[in-house]
Amino acid sequence: MLVSGRRLLTALLQAQRWPFQPSREMRLVQFHAPHLEGPRLGLELGKDRGVIDLNAFDSTLPKTMIEFLEQGEATLSAARKALTASLPVLPWSEVTFLPPVTRPDKVVCVGMNYVDHCKEQNVPVPKEPIIFSKFASSIVGPYDEIVLPPKSQQVDWEVELAIIIGKAGKHIQATDAMAHVAGFTVAHDVSARDWQMGRNGNQWLLGKTFDTFCPLGPALVTKDSVPDPHNLRICCRVNGELMQNSSTNRMVFKTEELIAWVSQFVTLYPGDVFLTGTPPGVGVFRKPPVFLKKGDEVQCEIEELGVIINRVV
Repeated sequence: MLVSGRRLLTALLQAQRWPFQPSREMRLVQFHAPHLEGPRLGLELGKDRGVIDLNAFDSTLPKTMIEFLEQGEATLSAARKALTASLPVLPWSEVTFLPPVTRPDKVVCVGMNYVDHCKEQNVPVPKEPIIFSKFASSIVGPYDEIVLPPKSQQVDWEVELAIIIGKAGKHIQATDAMAHVAGFTVAHDVSARDWQMGRNGNQWLLGKTFDTFCPLGPALVTKDSVPDPHNLRICCRVNGELMQNSSTNRMVFKTEELIAWVSQFVTLYPGDVFLTGTPPGVGVFRKPPVFLKKGDEVQCEIEELGVIINRVV
């Protein structure tokens, strides 16, 4: 289910449609490498440079992202030191990227959160966030395969900006919400429309949470590395054809409002993931509708965050 590093690099180079330069941004990743034991944490340096192994730099650092986030500023400070040090870099061809977060306490999803996505459905813009969920077992890596489930014939694409929580809290005020954010990543909210819209009492959960229905990555880009998460180009291509093309400035409810709203009901924990909704251009509302089939390749891309590429099997 994994794409080799060399083939992946070629695909990434073909996918980029705007400048995506290596920098001193904090781009945290979870990864495997053949000669290293178990999953590890790293810093992605850009498509043409590779990954710094944070656990080799400091053996006391956790090897999972949630534990890393739970330790707060101490681990972030160590990662910043690694970013500025002259350290060995693992080439892309030796690295298998995992989701930036695995097994979060919750995956919070937001429906109809783009003005133009509401228009394509001919529905009013929500006055309060529409919240649903995916199970954590739906999460896969940024270059893993999406498996078509036998029970669905209408699997659709949705590119989304994902927020990753870094600090626990409940009843969080919107003015304090960014203090609880670790960073952002790219998400693909794969959706079985027949189950979402026509079965199970029209409850969305089952249609959203089949295994492999939540590719994430490639990196957790820390919030201080993203000047304005609500002004980023966001797009999705299927087999190279541009299907979704919008900006996160079209979101109805922004990061701060979403965190404040959801935290009224549940406690947020480090590693929790928010999928913030999708722009227009999904398959189900095309005329005629278009759905994913075996062999398709989906590229979800967000400016400053990167691209995830998932083949459908």
